[in-house]
Amino acid sequence: MHDILPETTPAWQALEQTLRTLAQGYGYEEIRVPLLERTELFVRTIGEVTDIIEKEMYTFEDLSGDSLSLRPEGTAGCVRACIENGLLHNQTRRLWYLGPMFRHERPQKGRYRQFHQWGVEAYGYNGPDIDAELILLSARLWRMLGIDGIVRLQINSLGTTESRARYRAALVEYLSAHHDRLDEDSRRRLHTNPLRILDSKNPELRDLLVTVPALGDYLDDESGDHFTGLRALLDAAGLAYEVNSRLVRGLDYYEKTVFEWVTDRLGAQGTVCAGGRYDRLIEQLGGRATPAAGFALGIERLLALLEDSAAPVVTPSPHVYLIAVGATAERAAPGFAEVLRDELPDLRLCVNCGGGNFKNQFRRADKSGAKVALILGDDELVNGVVGMKFLRDERAQEVVPRGELARRLRAAVL
Repeated sequence: MHDILPETTPAWQALEQTLRTLAQGYGYEEIRVPLLERTELFVRTIGEVTDIIEKEMYTFEDLSGDSLSLRPEGTAGCVRACIENGLLHNQTRRLWYLGPMFRHERPQKGRYRQFHQWGVEAYGYNGPDIDAELILLSARLWRMLGIDGIVRLQINSLGTTESRARYRAALVEYLSAHHDRLDEDSRRRLHTNPLRILDSKNPELRDLLVTVPALGDYLDDESGDHFTGLRALLDAAGLAYEVNSRLVRGLDYYEKTVFEWVTDRLGAQGTVCAGGRYDRLIEQLGGRATPAAGFALGIERLLALLEDSAAPVVTPSPHVYLIAVGATAERAAPGFAEVLRDELPDLRLCVNCGGGNFKNQFRRADKSGAKVALILGDDELVNGVVGMKFLRDERAQEVVPRGELARRLRAAVL
């Protein structure tokens, strides 16, 4: 878990604003849900036999004896909030959220134990058109950020629960015949979550996994038509993709469409954004059966990718630094600055605090990065004027009447 320091927060703020603008442009509304949920919520949604539940959640008992967990992902809490607050009854919803998640996993580049996710969820839409919208929305984000050339889209269909059960049986039969070639983790998953073996990063299993039964051969007509429809929509939009038959995702609630945006710029963990459909999750949590789809992306991983690909975002400096010299001027300076902020709401104005002689205050003004230093002394107060010194060029200091100051600053720095 790490601190986000002032020199890096401008990049976070710029990305967060881009995400808000993008979501609003597609008609998605923001939802904010708690960091803490009952542990049962995640066990029921993510799946008991997953790395998240078995190894990674921060779970504890509170004073009432309830088992609580810091949220490891956002979909479960978002669905719970929609059910409890009646947001899904006879209506559709497009929602987004942004905030910290928690998983006790091995830290690596762009992946931390407290990390931040932007998630987008759509409820009540049954067809592949909403799947396509989510994918196209994420593709637009890469173009907005200038990284569309270094990420690529992979898609797959997991089928319905019934077709996936048939495939699971065939997969277990195949892998059991090669039991001696499986690593310890795969043997543990063989009879609990065998589809996750397809996503193994162990290079020694690569040859074995190339020849596993194809999931696409076991899709029912409903899932096959849905996937064909999605591909047709993406083709019509001109969006390139590859079908990855081993793409299964790590959460149990996915079915039909799954997708990932991947890159080779972040080491072994190359997934930047991932999602899919989870049509049965809402009913599973006690709501009415409601189709659903969504995705999430990791902010830290995306910022790590941007570091290598985009111009750095710099901290905005003050436009103006106010120097106050003399006891009367120091008392007047805060109120003077507030009036100026009322007149120029977009002005970034830093007022000298902590005293100091004129030379020291002027040095602080220069170090602040401000374009202009305003000099307010006792004499200036009496005469209704302000000294104005441009700090980034050689113009001579001017004396500006107080009534003219807002107009001059607007022209000079805004």
